Amino acid sequence: MKIIARDIPPRAAWALEQAGVHPLLARLYAARGVRAKDELDDGLARLLPPSGEHGLKGIGDAARLLADAMAQNRRLVIVADYDCDGATACAVGVRGLRMLGAQQVDYLVPDRVTDGYGLTPSIARRVKERGADVLITVDNGIASVDGVAEAKALGLTVVVTDHHLPGPALPAADAIVNPNQPGCTFESKSMAGVGVMFYVLLALRAELRARGVFDAATQPKLDPLLTLVALGTVADVVRLDANNRRLVAQGLKRIRAGQMPAGVAALFHAAGRKAPVATTFDFGFALGPRINAAGRLADMTLGIECLLTDDGGRAAELAATLDGINRERREIEGGMREQAMLMAESLFDDSEEPPPAISVFDPDFHEGVVGIVASRIKDKLHRPTFVFAASSAPGKSHELKGSGRSIPGFHLRDALDLVAKRHPGVILKFGGHAMAAGCTVDADSFDTFEQALAQVAQEWLDASTLTRRIETDGPLSAEYCRADMVDTLHREVWGQGFLPPTFSEEVQIVSQRLVGEAKNHLSIKLMHQGNPIDAIWFGHTEQLPARVLLAFRLDVNEWKGERRVQFLVEGAEVQ
Repeated sequence: MKIIARDIPPRAAWALEQAGVHPLLARLYAARGVRAKDELDDGLARLLPPSGEHGLKGIGDAARLLADAMAQNRRLVIVADYDCDGATACAVGVRGLRMLGAQQVDYLVPDRVTDGYGLTPSIARRVKERGADVLITVDNGIASVDGVAEAKALGLTVVVTDHHLPGPALPAADAIVNPNQPGCTFESKSMAGVGVMFYVLLALRAELRARGVFDAATQPKLDPLLTLVALGTVADVVRLDANNRRLVAQGLKRIRAGQMPAGVAALFHAAGRKAPVATTFDFGFALGPRINAAGRLADMTLGIECLLTDDGGRAAELAATLDGINRERREIEGGMREQAMLMAESLFDDSEEPPPAISVFDPDFHEGVVGIVASRIKDKLHRPTFVFAASSAPGKSHELKGSGRSIPGFHLRDALDLVAKRHPGVILKFGGHAMAAGCTVDADSFDTFEQALAQVAQEWLDASTLTRRIETDGPLSAEYCRADMVDTLHREVWGQGFLPPTFSEEVQIVSQRLVGEAKNHLSIKLMHQGNPIDAIWFGHTEQLPARVLLAFRLDVNEWKGERRVQFLVEGAEVQ
């Protein structure tokens, strides 16, 4: 474990401070690449334009096709994905198209187990059976060459909206909107699927305006959809570039002001979170997991319906159901994580380092939770990790479905590509990104896969990459250890690529004890710059030395009406 302080460009921090930004925020923003105060302007007017010289490629075609379809009262069906980004993108699409005047809008979401990911030929046929004229994908479709071909053969107009990386060939859709497709010069390559769908609606509204359907004064306002855009963007852990931060900030403002769909309000209530002080953490760790749980263990239709309903009672009922599914997910995950961790740790002795990559499989694992468990093992052992479960799809009992999570410096999808080339037939299919990927292997080939992935990791990773690093914002002045300052920090937009503030300092440990039902959290009393502070390190059980360099985030602990700052420990390095 190495704790490293980020470089803070002094001129940028000074310029921000001179422009009226709080000194601590100025330092944090400068360390994250912000150079001038206008970059912090989160107004809607600062959003990148959908069309024009550097607009989204294909967005004009998509807008025209959808406007034509609406003029002819054709039936539109959205094919969603079964994660939170796909669910919010679907809800934004259905709500937005109806707001703009579409009379016939329906949706269909594949089942994680029986259908797999994306627009498959069988999904295309089901869309046709629903009487659709136009098929719109959200958060999928860029790799669905066969599915789009089937939809076209059935006479459907196909509009693909996606944000994933394309494969070697693009599908033959009537329009493709994806910032990552070849030839697209749109600046925000990190937009989530829900953001892409929102942009398509902006372009469609402009097209309808040009056709005289409404004017600037009478056009429907699409900004109420930004609550869902913000939720999906954070939950999908895409990089929060300036444009994504604006989308998220706009959604948070509306939620804090009480302006949100009934389902979002109900999810806040079910999660025990307070909407008036909503943060990006609520999206990532409270609302997002409850929606994702439906896609993992049940049917994502529940999540989408929760986001679509305007009936408060129905929303509360659906949010409670999602909360229950999430509790079940946590129980399954807890048992699996324990078993998978034991299996991973059995691969090496206490005196040894873990292997360069870890792959585990158990017949009792649930395929809906393998990705979360892989993430937990990766976090603890700092190794690229794959967790496999037996496929429960009909006729696929000989297949294992795996989900992987990686560490900086190891491109997981490229690693799978190399394994597939070196060992033809071992990987039946694969896909993903640098930090997260999925694959299917033949059950008899698991050992070969395990060894092959470890071999690639051995070749690609060195000692420095295999050492876990925590980047921090350096020491925290005692004057900022105040509850109101923590509130100020929490109100800002933090997330992937614009990481939440983490500080590091050598502290004196006064006392420490294990707490929690399973005694798996370390409660610490420490001295920070001469002041006593309470700290907690979740999921950590090893005692700390009397003096230690801690990496920590700030939080507020409320007890009997008193609000006190506490440190959430992220890591420790013995000096």
